[in-house]
This record gives sequence, C-alpha cells and structure tokens, in this order.
Amino acid sequence: MMDSEAHEKRPPILAASKPDRSPHLADVGELKHYLCGCCAAFNNVAVTFPVQKVLFRQQLYGIKTRDAVLQLRQDGLRNLYRGILPPLLQKTTTLALMFGLYEDLSCLLHRHVRAPEFATRSVAAVLAGTTEAVFTPLERVQTLLQDHRHHDKFTNTYQAFRALRRHGLGEYYRGLVPILFRNGFSNVLFFGLRGPIKEHLPTATTHSAHLVNDFICGGLLGAMLGFLFFPINVVKTRIQSQIGGEFQSFPKVFKTIWLERDRKLINLFRGAHLNYHRSLISWGIINATYEFLLKVV
Repeated sequence: MMDSEAHEKRPPILAASKPDRSPHLADVGELKHYLCGCCAAFNNVAVTFPVQKVLFRQQLYGIKTRDAVLQLRQDGLRNLYRGILPPLLQKTTTLALMFGLYEDLSCLLHRHVRAPEFATRSVAAVLAGTTEAVFTPLERVQTLLQDHRHHDKFTNTYQAFRALRRHGLGEYYRGLVPILFRNGFSNVLFFGLRGPIKEHLPTATTHSAHLVNDFICGGLLGAMLGFLFFPINVVKTRIQSQIGGEFQSFPKVFKTIWLERDRKLINLFRGAHLNYHRSLISWGIINATYEFLLKVV
C-alpha cells in the first residue's frame, strides 16, 4: 500500500525529464530580427559611407557628381569618414527597429485585428517607420557634420549635439515631417514588394544562390524607392542644414528649392543616378546580410 502511494505521488517520468527551454535562447529567438537588422545596417554603412557623402553634397548644393567628388578631395582623406558615427548609430538602431518591429507588430495585429493580411502588414510597416523617426536627431547631426559650411563650428558628433542644445529640443527634430512621410511609405512598399519580387527571380538551390537572390531583391527595391523618394530627401537635407531661426514648412522649402533650380523637375533629381547605384548596393547588402543572419541566428 505504501509502495503504491509512493508510486502515485511520484511525478510522471516524461514530465520530469522534459527539458525546459533556456530563457537565454528564448530571448535570442525573440530578438533575432532586431539583431539581424542591426548587423545588416553596420555592414552597409561601413561600405557605402563615402558614396553617401558625395550624394549629400549633390542634394544640398545641386552640383554635379564630379564637383561633389572634387569637394571631398579638397576636404582631404582625414575628413572622408567625418560624420560616420551618427549614421552608424542611426542606421543600426533604425534598421533593427524597422525589421524587428515590423515582424512583432505584424504578428500582434494579425492575432488581434480582423483584417486582410495585406492591411495589417501595411499598418505594421507604417508604425515601424514612425518609431524609427524617434532617432531623427542622429540624422540631423549627420547632415550638419557633412555640410562643409559647419566644419569650423564643430569637429565631432558630441560638439554638434551641444551646438543644437541651446536652441531647444525642437531643433533636434528639424525635418521630422519628410522623415515620417519617407519612412512610412517606403516601409510599406519595401515589405509589401520584397516577397513578390523574390518569387519572380530564378529558383535558388544553393546558399550562394539564395544570397544572390536576396541581394538582387533588396537592391532593386532600394534603388526604386531611393529614386521615388529622392526629392523628399532633397527637401529634408535643406531643412536640416539650418541651425536656429524659423522652422520652415515642407511646402515652403520645396518651393524655394524649386525656384532655385529653375523650376525644372530634372534639377530636383541631381544626384539621383548616384543615389540609385548607392541604394542598389546598400539595400542589396542590407537584405542579403539580414536574410543570411536570419538563417544563422
């Protein structure tokens, strides 16, 4: 009787021997989209930063590629990577949020909202892009550091942040409206078209073929979106190059640039060809790195 009772009180063998999932592994699994997005951004910024500086000069001054390159040569090799810290911090953070929040919010909305999957994923993409805009100050400081007119005012990221502080918190968020517009709509198109584009590429049978397909898919999307939103970035750059003074609206700044460039649409796209090639490489690297790490982590 005692043996029988002891046997009944003994926990089931299967229950006792079932391994518990490691909390550490669970955390890594939940964060993998954020980690992969962060690493993909780091890889991209390190490779494409010099090209971005040439493009920035063209957006700000409306000059040709050759003239922008000559400006950088005059600045010297020492200043080539000047201003890399803000985009490095910004891109690693925002892309981590872009990929991570998109996945988390898509799952959350799919579980709790009765709507077509396309709608929930679009809303998730917009919300992820809106959250990214919290880090506008990093993009703002990057603009100032790349503008040679401010070279004598501050020499590093910390000094640039201090220079803005005396103008108030709002000064850090100049250019927020075009950034919100750009982030939201570009995220919707990027996540919405990434799958269909990849499906139309040749079927990949090896790891290297998958990597090439991911690079092509991300590159084509990035190039297309970079070209589409290029005038938005032109206006954003002009707004963020100012320190202090009146906060001018997006339409007002756009009108000023439009008049300066002889009311020709083609002049608003100066540097767009370089941006196209930069985005092709940049988003190819990001998408290929992200998808590769997603399989590894």
